[in-house]
Amino acid sequence: MIDAVCFGPDGVQRPDADSAAALRAARDRSRTTWIRATEATDADLSLIAEALDLHDLTIEDVRHDARPKTEEFDDYTFVVLKDAELRRGEQAFRDEIDAESVGLYVGEDWFVTVATGTVPAVDRVWDAVAREDPRLLARGPDFAAYRVVDALVGEYFDILERIEQGIESIEERVVASTEIDVLEEINTVRRDLLAFRKIAWPSREALNSLARGEPEYVTEPTEKYFRDVSDDLFQVVDLIETYRDLTTGTRDIYLNTLSQSTNEVMKALTVVATIFIPLTFVVGVYGMNFAGDAPLAMPELEWTYGYPAAMLGMALTVGILVVYFRRQDWI
Repeated sequence: MIDAVCFGPDGVQRPDADSAAALRAARDRSRTTWIRATEATDADLSLIAEALDLHDLTIEDVRHDARPKTEEFDDYTFVVLKDAELRRGEQAFRDEIDAESVGLYVGEDWFVTVATGTVPAVDRVWDAVAREDPRLLARGPDFAAYRVVDALVGEYFDILERIEQGIESIEERVVASTEIDVLEEINTVRRDLLAFRKIAWPSREALNSLARGEPEYVTEPTEKYFRDVSDDLFQVVDLIETYRDLTTGTRDIYLNTLSQSTNEVMKALTVVATIFIPLTFVVGVYGMNFAGDAPLAMPELEWTYGYPAAMLGMALTVGILVVYFRRQDWI
């Protein structure tokens, strides 16, 4: 789906965008032109590239989810960023980072956004133009590009907020439970943070170029806005690193809790085994049943009270061991 809008301080117009000739005519208008391609098919991408003389490699970057970057061409500045979303995975506790590329082309008086899916951040800025937001109408295409970039980065904070809530939930459970699900949740969050880091780091590098005013088609008044977004990305990266450290610490706490729980079980089993060792020895001795004449015979075998005495002796042994273990705080 390809749309076009021309805007300026005097209002908004919606030119045709159903052919290469119509796209070229829209771009060549004296006002600022924004051409938006969402859920773009290969045919849509080829049409836009042909109509606006966009380099084929930039189209391939959008189609194949290239790494975020900024490139300068003779007639425009090309920026590719990621539209990221934290989606629910197949299992309840497994959220997954889903990202797709968004291509931004900033020319002298025209602006193009290209994506193979629906990008809410782009749609929100597009709706602001349709509502005739005076700040957007009074600025050029580089400011519209800033608004899109700012909306994309704003969604990164929403993702981090959800990840933070997940980490807090895990921290509450990790000290009270050693279920394997807790460890799987921790590993899921760490995996999401790693995937998110691969998006945020190159995005920061891409925006640094815009913030420094290196591209020809980013005007000096707009540079400060890109610097603000670049600062936001620095904060995003810092938060990602902080959350990675938190999940590492949480995993260590889980493993320590699991180890402590195992130690408690082993201690209990050791106490039980220690109590039964002397009992096993006693019944083993009397289980031999050797017959013989005095003095080598076992006299208690013929004693009327031999069995009760043996049982009483074993009971006393158990009692003594239990008292000793309690004084040592082992049980």
